[in-house]
Amino acid sequence: MSYRTEGYNSMKWNWQLDKWPKFTYDSSIIEDLEKEFLQAVGGFSAVLKLLEGEEKKRFIVEILCSEGLKSAEIEGEILKQDSLQSSIQRHFGFISDRKSIPLREEGIGELMWNIYDSYKQPLTHSLLYDWHRLLMKNEYRISDIGKYRTHDEPMQIVSGRLDKRIVYFEAPPSKNLKNEMNRFIKWFNDSIREDSILARAAIIHLYFESIHPFEDGNGRLGRALVEKALSQSLKKPTLIAVSKIITKRKKEYYKALAQCNNTLNIDSWIKYFAKVIVDAQKESLKIINFLMAKSKLMNELKNKINERQEKVLLRMFSEGIDGFSGGLSADNYIAISKTTRATATRDLADLVKKQALKKTGQLRYTRYWLNIDI
Repeated sequence: MSYRTEGYNSMKWNWQLDKWPKFTYDSSIIEDLEKEFLQAVGGFSAVLKLLEGEEKKRFIVEILCSEGLKSAEIEGEILKQDSLQSSIQRHFGFISDRKSIPLREEGIGELMWNIYDSYKQPLTHSLLYDWHRLLMKNEYRISDIGKYRTHDEPMQIVSGRLDKRIVYFEAPPSKNLKNEMNRFIKWFNDSIREDSILARAAIIHLYFESIHPFEDGNGRLGRALVEKALSQSLKKPTLIAVSKIITKRKKEYYKALAQCNNTLNIDSWIKYFAKVIVDAQKESLKIINFLMAKSKLMNELKNKINERQEKVLLRMFSEGIDGFSGGLSADNYIAISKTTRATATRDLADLVKKQALKKTGQLRYTRYWLNIDI
């Protein structure tokens, strides 16, 4: 396919530079972030130890599900949360039946589990192929599934109209991929001895995205490699909500990547991505505290609330830390519990009295919020 481009980069792409792929950066710019990250690892582990066996597994499911959803959302794909969660839960023994799960969610769930469970394994071509097959389950738009791209036309990141596109980046041609990926995989496996955990993770993501080895799914697999790298460096599965943070800052993320299109000096990227990881670590700790608060509240209310109230509370918790946008209304309660307005009013008043919910506003502006401290 040919088309006219405006703003086409006349400079060399990063992979065309003489010293590719020797990225350079000033390690001192993330020293404080590295210390903050390592200090928080200890606190994170201490809090995690407070969770019992099944509660801990449920937290892991929650993080893996959130990462799968958010990583897909960055690429514009919306997955079904319940189905993805069920797919992951099967691997932890929470679900034993063979109830049908949509292929997309089934594949992503298995991928998230594989990333978590196989972090010790060295990176190989076959591992990446397996990940890609899982990621592309039920995907029929592309031809190269479970292998590196083979098409002759350039792999370009573009935007604009079909007749007037702007090329932001062009990856190495398909014919170069075997050599590029051999070198990348060797570097990935050798770099486990690097001093800086955050710098290694940042370089891995940028390096992989610059090669863009697959026809589709490179962003999600690149973020999966970050999780694998962090887990290897810490010698245990890492449960860090990287994709959740990137989703909130998508424009910054793409801008930071774009700044490295024509250079091997990656100071700005290292600083940006190190901060993303530290913030993701804090977000994960919030999720742990949120799940602990959920467990505590539901245990306190056991046998003290009716089925309608329990169903609504669990639905509110399923929305995550941020809860219902704008709070829970009486109409929300009626829709979820399938009850009358009079019954909903009594149920909600009772939940406020039992300190399960907090009430704000009046009349039609009345809203309810989970009464938890995280």
